[in-house]
Amino acid sequence: MYMELSRKVMQIQPSATLKISATAKQMMADGIDVINLGIGEPDYQTPDNIKQAAIESIQNGQASFYTPATGLPALKQAISQRIEADHHYHFDPNQIVVTDGAKMALFTLFQVVLNPEDEVLLPVPYWVSYSEQVKLAGGTPVEVGTDEQLRFTTADLEASRTPKTKALVLNSPQNPSGLVFSRAELTAIVNWAVEHDILVVADEIYEKLLYNGNQFTSVLELDDANMDHVVLINGVSKAYSMTGWRIGYAAGPQAIMAKMGVVLGHAASNPAAVSQYAAIEAFSGDQSSVEKMRQGFEARLNELYPLIERLPGFKMPAGKPAGAFYLFPDITEALRLTGYADAPAFVTAVLLEAHVGLVPGEAFGLPGCVRLSYATDIDSLREAHRRLQKFMTEKIAEQAK
Repeated sequence: MYMELSRKVMQIQPSATLKISATAKQMMADGIDVINLGIGEPDYQTPDNIKQAAIESIQNGQASFYTPATGLPALKQAISQRIEADHHYHFDPNQIVVTDGAKMALFTLFQVVLNPEDEVLLPVPYWVSYSEQVKLAGGTPVEVGTDEQLRFTTADLEASRTPKTKALVLNSPQNPSGLVFSRAELTAIVNWAVEHDILVVADEIYEKLLYNGNQFTSVLELDDANMDHVVLINGVSKAYSMTGWRIGYAAGPQAIMAKMGVVLGHAASNPAAVSQYAAIEAFSGDQSSVEKMRQGFEARLNELYPLIERLPGFKMPAGKPAGAFYLFPDITEALRLTGYADAPAFVTAVLLEAHVGLVPGEAFGLPGCVRLSYATDIDSLREAHRRLQKFMTEKIAEQAK
């Protein structure tokens, strides 16, 4: 039986990172030795104290029942206290909404604040799901151009602003580039947004993953008077290696949070109770595992970055990433050397022939680049580099014939 699908859903593209990962996993299931650098998932186990808190919530019966749609009061209190400890800013629990991962926090926020044709500014490169979530909410994603170092100014924002501009997504540390904005940059950007009555959606999910002495500034550490124009998005997936637990949150103006709670009550009832009890321990328990994982990622970055930078035709115009756990090289010259038309064709060939999973820059609004994650063990990263080097050498030789 044929049924016409909605125009809204027909314009949505599949997640490129999940698509690459699914293909890589299928190849692995078929017995092929694939190194998947295409998905942003820490390879560390969830810390033991967090797992034990989850087990205890099951054993004592706490995890057996519904919770409030916006999350357990104890979890919202733990989030509030963690934010205050880290950034010296206080959110009341009624300003916090717990969701099934930070992705759901973003999705629900856009559903609440966007009307048809409202525009959301997305500086390139941007995470793959921002644009599609905006479309699903009836809005229009608007790409904002950046310079060679992938930075943008208020002049760039102003060039993209129209009377329909409703929000700006500000991601620092950034996926896919690892870029981290300075306090001065953030101050100028947020002040500009407030001046034009634009909501700042501050995605700080990678806030604890900074390397080589680089410092992170949260938007919460800026002028308190601007906070009625800011919604913070964060969660446990990256810093606590809890991607599978699916706990994120939004924090911001109470009126927005209240309506997000209404939507979530109809959409999901509540995040999994057992995951919420685990998250309470993540935010309020021993934080030493966070630093241990950060140091591990830093060591991988410092070894892998020069290797990737020296691959034929690869260049890193933005320099060494300051945070997150990705490299985002420009491969324009590599495409010319190997004869591939674009990054998607290159990535497909690398996966099928070299058995390394990458993500094309087109998914992040910036063609001619690829993203690779170094959130895997160092031996796999070394082998992935060896395979990429071999692939490039062979393809360049073929082109020279």
